This record gives sequence, structure tokens and C-alpha cells, in this order.
Amino acid sequence: MTRSVLILGASGRFGRACSTAFSEAGWQVQHFVRTHGNLIDAASGVQVIVNGWNPAYPDWATQVPELHMQVIAAARANGATVVVPGNVYVFGEDTPSPWSENTSHRAKNPLGRIRVEMEAAYKRSGVSTIVVRSGDFLDTEASGNWFDLILTKDLAKGRFTYPGKTDVPHAWAYLPDLARAVVGLVEKRDVLPIYADIPFSGYTLTGQQMFDAVNSAVTRSVQLKSMSWWPLQLARPFWPMGRCLLEMRYLWDTAHRLDGALLESLLPDLPQTPLDVALVEALPSGLVERNVHPNQVMTTGRNPGLT
Repeated sequence: MTRSVLILGASGRFGRACSTAFSEAGWQVQHFVRTHGNLIDAASGVQVIVNGWNPAYPDWATQVPELHMQVIAAARANGATVVVPGNVYVFGEDTPSPWSENTSHRAKNPLGRIRVEMEAAYKRSGVSTIVVRSGDFLDTEASGNWFDLILTKDLAKGRFTYPGKTDVPHAWAYLPDLARAVVGLVEKRDVLPIYADIPFSGYTLTGQQMFDAVNSAVTRSVQLKSMSWWPLQLARPFWPMGRCLLEMRYLWDTAHRLDGALLESLLPDLPQTPLDVALVEALPSGLVERNVHPNQVMTTGRNPGLT
């Protein structure tokens, strides 16, 4: 039987990574663009819908509920399983870490509440849903995420900029690893509950640990600098995105990690890329030595020295 997946938002970070992972696993991959065609028709015959749609922060309130209801309707009409990239916004700054599938969703801020309600809509729908929850992304190309847009944008000038307290643990996910986990979970969907919330532990690093790892990967020494939030404060009244970024600032000063025990029990042989190898792929090519031996690329289980 042909295994077919429909990727929504294939040009975005998550959708792109999942397209690659499903193709490599032998799935037939289809893409859908919001401005072209009918989603219910496009999902006809597919077993899985990967929902990589992610509007800009200022548009979440108006677009997120409607977009996800469209996905729910398409999945229900075609008997498909939906994969949703979950994040840590749902937990809120007062929620004790580690965060697992059993941790209450106690976010109080607007963006966090939107995510809480969005996930609740899937749970209420009765549609087969897999929420794969991760921290911030390490991507294989510059894609406008925190890592390339803030932390490493000035590496060529000798600066690594961190937006929070450097002694606070923060959750990260290497996108190719996350996408391979998605494929593995989808292929076990028949033994999962109708609504499955599955955290992906990835790497848990303080700002200092991330800086040290980056400094070891680049060809020139860089200095650790603290990001100034004042420009965003000044722009807040006039720039909606700035207001949203400030709203999520607490995640850089709130110690957290994701508990990956459930994922490890479901996919015990899921390989994980060592942090140094992931950073070689995530950092600008002109600043690192891309001479990693293929046998170094994948290990199984949690990385040594990471929490």
C-alpha cells in the first residue's frame, strides 16, 4: 500500500524538514499551498496531514483558530492523522520543569493561550492527532529562527548574542532529528491514542553551554554578549511583532526542559545527532569546518553531558 502524506507549509522550517524525512522514509509526499485549491480535496487519499502552517505572531489571534479548523475538517473527511508541531508556549512561566505530556497547560499570556486553545480543539475533535512538542529549532539553513536571527547573526563580527540569563536551561531541537521522530511516530499511529501529546527532548542547554558549544564549532573565537531588549520596548507601540517577542521573553529566563521518556519508550532506537554535528549544520558555512565523518553524525539515545 502506498503511504501518502500531505505537507501544509512545506516552504517553512517544520514542513520542509518533514518533507525530507518522509521522502527518505519512502513515503509519497504531497504539498498544499493555502492560496491554491481545496484542502479537503487535496487530502483525499492521504493517511497523514502534517500541519506546518505557522502565521506570523501578530496574525495568530485571527488566523490560527480558522486554519486549524480547516485541517481538522480535512482530516475528519478523509480519515487522516494530523501531525501538529507543538511548542513550549502552553506551559507558562510558573510551571515547574521538566515539562511532559502530563504537565498542565497553564499559560496566561495571549500567544500561549492561543496555543492552548488550538491544541484543545484537536483534542475535542476526535480526529487522530499527534502533537510532537519541542523547544526552539536548530535548522540546517537560515530560516528566521532565534538561533540564526539573534544568537548567531553577528558571529562573523566575533559576537554570540544571548537573549536571556546564561545560567538558565533552555530546550532546543535539531529539525532533522525532530522530523525523523515525526515519521517514526506516524508509522506507529495505530498503537497511539486518538490524541497523542509527545514531547521531544532534544538538547537542554544553558546559554553558557550553547555559547561554549558554538565557540568550539566556529573557526574563530567569539565573545558572549547579552541581547538588549530596549529596542523592542521602544518599538512596542508601533511594531506588533516586537510586542509579541517581548511577550515570549520569559522563556529565556525560565528554566525548562522537555521530558522525552514517552518518545524514548515508543521509539527506543531513534537516533540523535550529537550537538557538535548539529551545530556544524546550523551555523553559517563560512564559519565552521564541514568535515564531519558520516559515522559521527548519528547516535542512539540521549547525548552525553546534556540534561
